[in-house]
Amino acid sequence: MNRVAWNSLTAPERAQALRRPAQQVGARTREAVATLLDQVRARGDAAVRELTERFDHVVLDTFAVTQVEFEAAAATLAPALRAAIDEAAGRIEAFHREGMLREYAMDTAPGVRCERVLRPIARVGLYVPAGSAPLPSTALMLGVPARLAGCRDVVLCTPPRPDGSADPAVLYAAMRCGVRQVFKLGGVQAIAAMAFGTETVPRCDKLFGPGNGYVTEAKRQVAMLEGGAAIDMPAGPSEVLVIADAGANAAFVAADLLSQAEHGPDSQVLLLSNDEELIDDVAVQVTRQLAILPRADVARRALESSRLILVDTLEEAFAISNAYAPEHLILALRDARAWLPRVETAGSVFLGDWAPEALGDYCSGTNHVLPTSGAARYVGGLNVASFQLAITVQEVSREGIAAIGPCAVELATAEGLDAHRLAVALRLEEVAA
Repeated sequence: MNRVAWNSLTAPERAQALRRPAQQVGARTREAVATLLDQVRARGDAAVRELTERFDHVVLDTFAVTQVEFEAAAATLAPALRAAIDEAAGRIEAFHREGMLREYAMDTAPGVRCERVLRPIARVGLYVPAGSAPLPSTALMLGVPARLAGCRDVVLCTPPRPDGSADPAVLYAAMRCGVRQVFKLGGVQAIAAMAFGTETVPRCDKLFGPGNGYVTEAKRQVAMLEGGAAIDMPAGPSEVLVIADAGANAAFVAADLLSQAEHGPDSQVLLLSNDEELIDDVAVQVTRQLAILPRADVARRALESSRLILVDTLEEAFAISNAYAPEHLILALRDARAWLPRVETAGSVFLGDWAPEALGDYCSGTNHVLPTSGAARYVGGLNVASFQLAITVQEVSREGIAAIGPCAVELATAEGLDAHRLAVALRLEEVAA
């Protein structure tokens, strides 16, 4: 990891220090993704099959997971892993149920009843990555809120393994959430299939889930195309920013940095600290822990775009973090909760030395599908409301139109929209008569 002293950098150098890897290959990624989307949209299953062979190196006659495959997945999992999936699902459901939107109604004037009703999005598409590592936890993070929202039709895509099967843990997690439409598809072709529909894969109204830079770009593009699908958020290559003080445990901080670096070569991890000795200790720990990681090569590539940043004060660290808007923010600080009001932008925050980001990834109960690439400036993490439509309703009586109609007439007149004015005025005349 590169070490920098923030206050020795020029403005362009500061921007470069915080530049995410995905931004550096944006143009090339956009062009490649657009080409793949066009192929799937034009040729459906045939293109999906060719792209699966090209990128996943497996030829599939059918994409859908069968009942036999579901049953085999559950049978082959170790009991401890099944229990862990069940345990995590329970906490995720409890947390998400508590935060669900509610329907409500009120009289805004005599005879004017306004209300909000909630309806599930009819058909949703869930993407569960499994390219470099299967992520059954993502199946839980997507499947649990989709079920709580009451979505009628849930489609899940996850990349096939070299033998053409889906990861058993992902399948078991999907079953745990009641998801039975699972397709062995990954990458851009999976996003395209769910967005446009093919002979096999149903067209979805909205797509959810994280992925690498190509998956994230595919989601962005289909959301902008006519006939495409809406998306949850930019949820691309993983990232973590740690703000640590002199009292932080260097081994803990290094482990937190590496836990995100091992996600993929386009991940980014940052440490901001006002203590140079801690930065030195973390650098030593990163080297030491990296040497024993099975995914060391992946993490090492991610570390090339990562930084250990020395700041003058913790206040400065928070200013940098708020501008960066990290997906994950760890506050390895004494009295971390006292610093929480300083956080203005972040996908998910982890307070203190005993809150590793990995708990949020798996089983604390919060959702790990979070905004990346700075999107935490304007959008929050996934929740049940992401899978719902909030529809407003108005019921107006004769008394109601008499009470608020003149207000509408006045505003419509000011805006020069005479048909609007007449739609109200005619009713007012009828009431007066």
